[in-house]
Order: sequence, then structure tokens, then C-alpha cells
Amino acid sequence: MEHYPGALDRRRFLSSVGKGLGLAALSSSTVASLLKDVRAAAKRVSRLSAEEAARDEDFWFDIQQSFSVTRGLVNLNNGGVSPSPRIVTEALVRYLWQQEDATAYTMWEILEPQSETIRTGLAELFGCDREEVAITRNTSDSLEAVLFGLDLKRGDEVLTTTQDYPRMLTTLRQRERREGIVLKTVRVPIPPKDPSEITAAFEAGLTPRTRVILVSHVVNITGQIVPVHDICELARRRGIETVVDGAHSLAHFQFKRDDLNCDYFGTSLHKWLHAPKGTGMLYVRKDKIAKVWPLMAAEKSQDADIRKFEETGTRSAAQRLAIGEALLFHQGVGPERKEARLRLLARHWMNQLKGEPNVRFNTSFDDRQSCAIANVQVGETDPYAVCAYLMSRHKIYATPILHEEFKGVRVTPSVYTTLKELDRFCEVMSAVARKGLPKVS
Repeated sequence: MEHYPGALDRRRFLSSVGKGLGLAALSSSTVASLLKDVRAAAKRVSRLSAEEAARDEDFWFDIQQSFSVTRGLVNLNNGGVSPSPRIVTEALVRYLWQQEDATAYTMWEILEPQSETIRTGLAELFGCDREEVAITRNTSDSLEAVLFGLDLKRGDEVLTTTQDYPRMLTTLRQRERREGIVLKTVRVPIPPKDPSEITAAFEAGLTPRTRVILVSHVVNITGQIVPVHDICELARRRGIETVVDGAHSLAHFQFKRDDLNCDYFGTSLHKWLHAPKGTGMLYVRKDKIAKVWPLMAAEKSQDADIRKFEETGTRSAAQRLAIGEALLFHQGVGPERKEARLRLLARHWMNQLKGEPNVRFNTSFDDRQSCAIANVQVGETDPYAVCAYLMSRHKIYATPILHEEFKGVRVTPSVYTTLKELDRFCEVMSAVARKGLPKVS
């Protein structure tokens, strides 16, 4: 393993996250104080199971105070991009100020090398080798590097679903127009009765020309958790490569690389990890790195180096380094407790609305199939009109989804969301279900 200047101490610091949270290594007293508050809260629930801790409102009150969000607006679109806790924002500001001092020297010689420790922390979170992790700007940055970088010939097929993320579909359609590859899509049930129905849909879509499967770990518009491992196994037996869109899965619920068995994985860190905006991660299986061309040119000597995917020109070191504090916060809250709480929040509002007239869920209540994200439709109402009404009259911000196969409102709470805020959302939606949608003046 290669060592980089200034990286070793920070690597040890991050590895100590689970062993007392590494407070001594923090140079900022503000960040240290914020982290101490999280640590104290976690200590109080340390003897509780994850499910018991998920119901401990005193603990989650402390976690809610870790964020500087306004309570004048109920934000139920954390799936798009999430606020960061204050510990991350404070760290980001500290790194920004640091790199403004003799910038060329401070940023490139002092701060940037420390991102190697962030690479190690992300690899530990995902359960892979640090030499398989590139630090990117978002999921699109990560996945486009792979989808554009794989050598495909005219007539080669890439298989995905009709519900895949629009930017990824656009990427593949551009390759269709330019190079003559073929994009094939399959439909999956909304929602399926069992996850195996999704695997069966992928299997039915395979042909002798299929070279790549692109699969979302969590479908962004419904919150459907996809049986990625089964699909990857299906592909591996046929020599097909697998690209997993993990935009909504990493730090949302618990899993490791080996639980997926994929070749490539891309995610955004500014969603469920609460890292600074414009941070992401790309995983490439080590024996695959050399065969994927980077989006921006790299030297031949970098062919087998995961860092070739980070060749984007001058960039701020601050965002990358503050990922470290996001990792600390995630571990401080406790990944198992966090998953249990996110699922509790979703079920809290879903269970209230499921008995209302004209309410249909486009998301399964099965814990294997969903966690924090869910999609609900009230009668034949226009999701855009519903969301406009929620925001204009009640200052509740949700996401309208209008797909050719279904429509609904996507609701995405996060760990700072309160039960009362969800109750308020349910009260409004129940009134819409019973009385119809009032006109928005």
C-alpha cells in the first residue's frame, strides 16, 4: 500500500471512529464539541437494540439538533440532496479557509494528499480495497465514467429497467446514437409482491448480445430495493458485467460490497451520508480498472490506477476532506440505528395513510423492499398539483413523480425529520384523499 504525505494520521483517525470517535485527532474545537454531543447521545442508547433506539425520541431529538435546518419548512425531499449536519458544515468551512492561505501550496501539498484517508474510510464503509475506490462528484459522475468507459461494439446490448435514473438512460441513448450499441429495458412491477419478480424480469430481458446490466440498488422514484445480488449472480453466470446505481443505498441501509457482488458501483455521498454537496464515490473491481477508459484523459501509466477516474482538473480539497466528518457522524449515530429509524419514519406516515380512501402506494411495505423512500398516489390527482398545494399552503416540500407507468408523490424523510412533521403531512394528505385537492390561488 502506497503512503501519501499527511495521510497516515488522518487514516488512523478515521479508523478510530468505532473506538471512541477519535476526538483527540480533531483540530477544531467546534467540530469536537459537536461530535462529543453525538457521542454522548449514542452512549445513552448503547444498551438498546436498533429497533428500541429507533423509538427513543430523546436520542433522535439530540440527532435532530445536530442539523441547522429551519423548522419553518418540512423537507420531505432528502432523496434529492440532504442537508449536512453542522459537524460536516463546520469542517467544510474550516478546510475552505485553510486552502485560501497560499492556495497552490496548501491545497495541493497539504490538504489534497489527505484525501487518501477519505478513500480508506469509504472503502471501509463499502467493504472493499481502498485501491478500488475513486472519490467523485456524484453518482452521475461515477456511473457515466463506467457507462462511457466500457468498450462496447455496435449491436452490443445494455439491459436496464424503464424506471432507471433518466441521466443514465440518456447516457446509454447517446452511445446508441453515436456508436450503435443497443439499450434494452424491462418493466418491473410497481410494487412487486416479491423481489424475485424483479430478477425474473431481468432474466427475461437477456439475449445473447447482452454485455452489461445496469441496475438501481434503490429505484429513486419509488424507493424499491432491488435484489442486486441475485441479478449480479444471474449476470456473472453468463459473463455479463454489472453496473449498480447506488445513489440511494449507501449509508441508507446496511450492506457491503460482497452483499452485491457487482463489478461497478456508483453513489452520491450528499444524500444518505450527509457529506458536502458535490461528493460521490465510484467502486471498480480491481481486475476491471484497466479496461475502463476514464471520462477525462489519464496517462497510460494510470491504466490500472483507480485515481485515473479523478482526473477532472483543479478542484477544491475542502469538499473531499469534509467527507471524513460525514463518516464520523454516520458511525456516531450508528448505521444499524440509523436504518431502523429511517424505516420507522417511513412506516409512520405510510401506515397512517394506507387506510385512507383513494390512496395507492407505489412502494412495498415489505422491509426487504423499502426503507426511507416511498411513493404514494391519491386518486387521479396530479402529483405536481399536490406538491404545489403542499408547499404553497403548508410549507411541506415533497417530490412529484410523473412516469409513463405510474404517478405519485415521493416522500423522503431523514434522521432530522420529526414524527410531528410527518403527522402534519399525513393530516394534509388525508384531507386531500377525503375531500379532494383544493385550488391553489
